[in-house]
Formats: sequence, structure tokens, C-alpha cells
Amino acid sequence: MAATVPLLPVPTLAQSQTPTRVRPAPQWDILEWINGDGGNVDKLRGKVIIIDFFQLWCPGCNKFSGPLMQYWQQKFARDVDQGSLKFIKIHTVFEGHNYQTVKRLKNYIREKGITIAVGVDRHRGERRVPETMARYNTRGTPEMVIIDKDGMIRF
Repeated sequence: MAATVPLLPVPTLAQSQTPTRVRPAPQWDILEWINGDGGNVDKLRGKVIIIDFFQLWCPGCNKFSGPLMQYWQQKFARDVDQGSLKFIKIHTVFEGHNYQTVKRLKNYIREKGITIAVGVDRHRGERRVPETMARYNTRGTPEMVIIDKDGMIRF
């Protein structure tokens, strides 16, 4: 059973030290989708997209962003059903590569009861940081991104 997580207030620009620069959301570079095809930014125009960048062994992902995503999925189920909102998770491994395998990820998804599309962020060459993580300039996990209906990063 998912933990109930209250919605947190979104800081205003005056409260935020570094406001998000509104910019077009880059395409995702996904090696494999689990729980169905999550699409991509260009295919999801017209929908608000909420992405949870996570790692399966990340304490903050397991205690904060994962439960928050499950809460939001319940809270905004009507918006998802009506096609105006899309939730996805991207497993973006930048450490512990030998442990955080796709096989372990699939077990994790099953154990956590995750039902939304989960993308495995693609690695190229010997880079420590995977492609989508680099494109979005995330600094770790968990990190959440909100993309508006026009494909612009808003948060």
C-alpha cells in the first residue's frame, strides 16, 4: 500500500534561489521501456508530463519521490484518464552501475508496485552519466521535471 504523501507547496520565484530556465524539453534517450512505451516529448505534446529521475538504490527516491509520484497518480488519475497528464519514471544510473542492473530494476518495479512506464536511461561509451540525465542537466537523484503541454520545461 502506498504511503500518503501530502502535496508540498511549490516555491515562488522569490523563494527559489535558482529559478528553472524555461526551455524546450530535450528528447529522452531510452534503452528499454518497462510497463509499456513511455513515448517521448514530441509524441506527448498537449499533455503535461511529470518525470521522476530516480535510481533504485537511492534513499530519497524510495522515501520521497517514489511515494510522491504514487500519491500524485491517485490524486490526478482523472487527468491521466482524460489524456491531459502523463507520469513517467526514468532510471538514470550514474553510480553503482554493476549493481543497478535492468534485472534488479524489473524486480524493484514489481516489488514497489510501480505501474507507470519506466525508462532505462541509455549510456554511451564510458560516460558515467547517462544520456537523458546529461540532456536535462540533472544533478542527481531524485529529481523531478514538469513539462508543459507545449513541451517546455517549467520545473
